[in-house]
Amino acid sequence: MSWQEAKFRNMALQPKVTAVAPFSIESPDCKPVEGETIPRRHPLTADGLIDKPADNISTTYELLRVSAEKYGNSKALGSRRLVRTHLETKKVKKTIDGVEQEVDKEWTFFELSAYEYLTYNEYEKQVLSVGSGLRKLGMEKSDRVHIFAATSSHWLAMSHAAASQSMPIVTAYDTLGQEGLRHSMVATEAKAIFLDPHLLPTLSNVLKDATAVRYVIWNNQNQVKQEHIDSLKKNYSHITVLSFQELEQLGEDNPFDPVPPTPEDLCCIMYTSGSTGTPKGVPLRHSNVIAAVAGVSVVVQPFIGPGDGVLTYLPLAHILEFVFENASLYWGSTMGYGNPKTLSDTSVRHCAGDIREFKPSILVGVPAVWENVKKGITAKVGAGSPILQHMFWGALWAKNKLMATGLPGAGLLDAIVFKKIKAATGGRLKLCMNGGGPVAKDTQRFISMAIAPMIIGYGLTETNAMGTLMNPLEWSSESHGAMPACIEVKLVDFPDAGYYAINKPNAQGEVWIRGPSVMQEYWKNEKETSEAIAPGGWFRTGDIGEWDHNGHLKLIDRKKNLVKTLNGEYIALEKLESIYRSATVVANICVYAEPTKAKPIAIIVPMEPALKKLAESIGVLDGSLEELVHNKKLQGAVLRELQSAGRQGGLSGIEIIDGVVVSDEEWTPQNGLVTAAQKLNRKGLVQKYEKEVAEAYGSS
Repeated sequence: MSWQEAKFRNMALQPKVTAVAPFSIESPDCKPVEGETIPRRHPLTADGLIDKPADNISTTYELLRVSAEKYGNSKALGSRRLVRTHLETKKVKKTIDGVEQEVDKEWTFFELSAYEYLTYNEYEKQVLSVGSGLRKLGMEKSDRVHIFAATSSHWLAMSHAAASQSMPIVTAYDTLGQEGLRHSMVATEAKAIFLDPHLLPTLSNVLKDATAVRYVIWNNQNQVKQEHIDSLKKNYSHITVLSFQELEQLGEDNPFDPVPPTPEDLCCIMYTSGSTGTPKGVPLRHSNVIAAVAGVSVVVQPFIGPGDGVLTYLPLAHILEFVFENASLYWGSTMGYGNPKTLSDTSVRHCAGDIREFKPSILVGVPAVWENVKKGITAKVGAGSPILQHMFWGALWAKNKLMATGLPGAGLLDAIVFKKIKAATGGRLKLCMNGGGPVAKDTQRFISMAIAPMIIGYGLTETNAMGTLMNPLEWSSESHGAMPACIEVKLVDFPDAGYYAINKPNAQGEVWIRGPSVMQEYWKNEKETSEAIAPGGWFRTGDIGEWDHNGHLKLIDRKKNLVKTLNGEYIALEKLESIYRSATVVANICVYAEPTKAKPIAIIVPMEPALKKLAESIGVLDGSLEELVHNKKLQGAVLRELQSAGRQGGLSGIEIIDGVVVSDEEWTPQNGLVTAAQKLNRKGLVQKYEKEVAEAYGSS
């Protein structure tokens, strides 16, 4: 480690700018093009984009081999065992038929072991054994291994094991559902699948179509129901079913030499969560993934290295987590696997939650996680005495001022006021990162001041999570940061919404990304590929951005009616509207999703006869349409009708609306709420019902 790296690793990071702008530069030798900005890139890439973190690393297989050789007996990754499950019954208040009653509700709590670790050497040995096990089963180079499971050390080991034998993996969210799983398995002709045991029934329903599957490996880190295995074997006698542990032992007993992949070999086909229609497969070569590790390392490796702990719990089927975990191995840090259900102490018994138990120094999260952290802190502060409350909020205000002016004193506030809050996250946290969706600015500032600086990342599956990544020394709550070192970015005019490269004071346009981390095509989908990839290898993101005066990128809009919610998942507004329209009470509907909220709400024009019939059924007997639409009890009934229609239409939890606004006015071209072609004027509708929308979210 150089003295510069040692300096950064040991420094107390604070949420303020200490680096000197500009934070990005114009790409050399690029001539101006009308309707576009000149591409920009990281200042250290003036001589060329960086595609490898080291000369001897060009595949994920080489990344692991080099890391094991370098870090040897250091802790690589740790997991916790489920000791037992505790069921507790509590009394909760519930309104039944309009009457508030107390009912019993059962709550589940988890008791977990301490973290148990594998060293880098042990992890490499495990990976090579699992790879040999795949070969012994009958798998060969280029056969595909599907991974349909929640994040765990075995998930990552399966990905590296497959790479050690030049077998691409296929990833799908464990929440994807039966149809999405069927599509991804059939389209990729996966020969083996690794999954969590509770998903065996879902797989069983898909196997009659996914005829290429020969081997089913279940994750023994979770408990299995024997009847699920028996049923699978009975219905599909040609399929071999075994646990990860059995596969590892099979490889230990029958070792095979690795079959190292080349940089241009396929590493992964990662399926998006699917915004409209079937999910899209994104083929990523080893060179793409390694370029992403190189790009992110240039930005944050000076601050992260051996001795650092990274809490890993986000879905590994999401490109952000996949790249970050591979990068963590390259940096020599220690990963601790957690679960969203057990991160805090509230859902565990006789043990600490994952955060306090692992004591991370780096924590990556999505907006929903940070909102929950913030709510937990403010609730504890609110439960304290008036003196403690004034002290906390006064200190938070003071630290904001100190950071803005560059005056000293923040360290004293951290030591006196924020010490207990920092202890709740293990007491070691020095850097937070938000990805997967936009976090509210006030939440970013709150976490940054009270716990540790929060940096922002932006990227897409198609670009290997590369778009922007904020350098901790360039901290800002007003932008998304500058580019990693493996890509360049330009903004292209989007006239429909008035975004132009010549806009003042800041250039604006659709974000286009190019570089060695960017995919070349979608999996077996020429139409989507031609729409997404522009001449010169530029990926059209569909996001609208602007450059600020420091060379940072700020995202300000999205081309399509596709919204990413607080949970980091896309929802397709038009798809939701088509399903909610099936509710008899709906005449017209506009689904709206605030990016800083977890779920959407709906604005509807009601079918008057159906609305009055619904009103009568709940005892609201009088009133004109104008009066009925403002009746809170009736609004609640309308919401339940729509939620029922959504569930019957097969919508997922994040697509079920959380509130409703009922309009007393028809939407016509004359009042500007729909176009002449009867298409919704979404912006106009949200502006017209701004107050009601805020109330719907406030009461959700």
